[in-house]
Amino acid sequence: MKKLAILLLVTLLALTACGRPTENTSSVKGEEQDSYTIRIAYLVSEEQSSHLAAKTYKETLEKESDGRLKVELYPNGQLYPSDREAIEAVQLGNVEMTIPAVAPLASFNKKFMVFDLPFLFDNNEAAYRALDGELGQQLLAELENNDLKGLVFAENGFRHMSNNNGPIQGTDDLKGLKYRTLENPVHTDTFKAFGANASPFAFGELYTALQQKTYDAMESPISLYYTNKFYEVQDYLTLTSHVYAATILLMNNDFYSNLPADLQELVVKASEDYRTEQRKIAQEQDVEFLKNLEENGMKINELTDDQRNEFREATKAVYDKYVPEIGEDLVNMAREANQQ
Repeated sequence: MKKLAILLLVTLLALTACGRPTENTSSVKGEEQDSYTIRIAYLVSEEQSSHLAAKTYKETLEKESDGRLKVELYPNGQLYPSDREAIEAVQLGNVEMTIPAVAPLASFNKKFMVFDLPFLFDNNEAAYRALDGELGQQLLAELENNDLKGLVFAENGFRHMSNNNGPIQGTDDLKGLKYRTLENPVHTDTFKAFGANASPFAFGELYTALQQKTYDAMESPISLYYTNKFYEVQDYLTLTSHVYAATILLMNNDFYSNLPADLQELVVKASEDYRTEQRKIAQEQDVEFLKNLEENGMKINELTDDQRNEFREATKAVYDKYVPEIGEDLVNMAREANQQ
């Protein structure tokens, strides 16, 4: 009996010891590296430049992190039907990243309305100088107050007008048209200044709204006209270049802050590479897709200098209303980019 008790005691001690972490187990655990999944939700199709560059972005992050970063892409509005909803989801941490148009950010920070002022930039290069320079960096930093990490600005390109009535040659051609605008007050007020019956509407549902005549007209960069087949529901395209449309790479700020320092550096560097590639593809697609739009039946015209000046004059009230709200210093910084 005594031998049996001793045997039971030895067995119990052995089992207890098996449940304790050994010194070797602790050292191995200290060397383990966590992995992180980044889900990126956006509205554009697989054919558009933002998605094509995002594929490279995914490959870079996964390869350069040795698999510690895993990236999942969700194009075509699979997760959220509008940019605003995608931004809110990133803000709340429901998804890690999005690539929205910049315009909806005005709902989160009014200073971003500076990029929506009509006829602000003369060309792409001027826009790049403003977005990548002091003005853009200042606004990216402010997004941290909204639980967002602004990484880089990329592009959708200059926006143009379309409708089914005929070529747009002056503001009279917009009067009475039910015009879809971005979810941004500057855009809506700009088209009201042109004489249109303008209101915002979710991009993901726009094709159907045009098809059902809920809206008569829209405005968009060339790439989105083609990749979303708006040429099937819009007959006339006028190259107005009334607003330069930037996109932005946004990450949840807490997610970014909780990444190890080396992965933070990788995310920033890969984002800068994304910006370079995406802009290059976007400009190439503008040339290709404009030709495709014409081949698919859209009738295309471009404003003359005098016609463009008529539209510029109509937007003076928009500047009077929003410059004090945005800040004259920011508007001047943007305008200075045209002079370099």
